[in-house]
Formats: sequence, C-alpha cells, structure tokens
Amino acid sequence: MADTAKLEDWIARVALGDRVAFSRLYDATSAKLFGVCLRILNNRASAEDALQESFMKVWRNADRYRSNGMSPMTWLITIARNTAIDRLRRRRAAGSDDVIEHVADSAPTPEANAVARSEAERIVACLRELDDTRAAAVRGAYLEGLSYAELADKLSVPLNTVRTWLRRSLIALQACMQR
Repeated sequence: MADTAKLEDWIARVALGDRVAFSRLYDATSAKLFGVCLRILNNRASAEDALQESFMKVWRNADRYRSNGMSPMTWLITIARNTAIDRLRRRRAAGSDDVIEHVADSAPTPEANAVARSEAERIVACLRELDDTRAAAVRGAYLEGLSYAELADKLSVPLNTVRTWLRRSLIALQACMQR
C-alpha cells in the first residue's frame, strides 16, 4: 500500500486528467476497495461492478478531494462503500434475484482470504473495544448497509444519537487500527 503523500499526489494528478497517476492509484488501492465492495454486496460480480463504478467516480470527482485531515484511503473507501450500498439498496428495491448472481463464482481467492482474515481479526478486536450498542450500530451501518434512520429505529434511539455514535466509534476504530 502506498503512503498517504503518494496517494494524495496521485489523486491531485488524477484531478488534472493524468491517466498514469490513475493507473497507479488503482493498482495501489483496488484490492482493499474491492474487499469493501465484496463485504457489502456478498457477490463477486456485483463487487467488481461496484469497484469499477467507484473508480469512475474517483476519476470524475478527484478535484473534490481536499487534504483536510481525512486520509485519502478514507475518502476512497467512503466512495466504494457508498457505491456498494447504493447497488445493494437498488437490488433490494428491485427485488433482484437474478440467476446470474447465483451462478457467478463469489468465492474469494486464497490470497484475498488471507488478507481479509488478517484485517478481519484486527477489526473484530477493535470492535470489541466499543460498547456493544455502538459496535452494533457500526456493524449495521457499514456491514449491513442500514441507513441512519433504519439504525435509529432498530436501536430505538434518536437519529442524531446514531450519527454521533457512528462518528465517535469510527474515530475510536481508526485509532485502534493505527496501533
């Protein structure tokens, strides 16, 4: 994985239409972003489509990235996560149950399994440090694709409470993952 400065440089160059920088950004980040999409969509073909759509958004919106304390990976993961969640919601709304989704091989490669297992262990350990309710909110929002309103209903708390819990929980998780 490239360092933050390198990622920021590539994003800045992508904003100027630099295809080489875009290729380098893709090579450096696509595996992690694919994992985000795959975890949400639970379908390899849909995750590949979401990843491609995410990078199209990065190409079109790179000029909107601002280095304001948010890491470039956080920005990229947010794009991939939101793209995957949008696809998941569209699929649920349409009641899609395509035969192709059942035929496509959704099994991750051995390499992807090893990386995912290692990251999952770290994330699970960090989630254990959170209060049970806040950990459930994080799982609901970021793994199940639930909206803030759906989480507020599920947890029987006000909408702003859910937002606050998620923001504070993500800060705590970020600190934990950097240890």
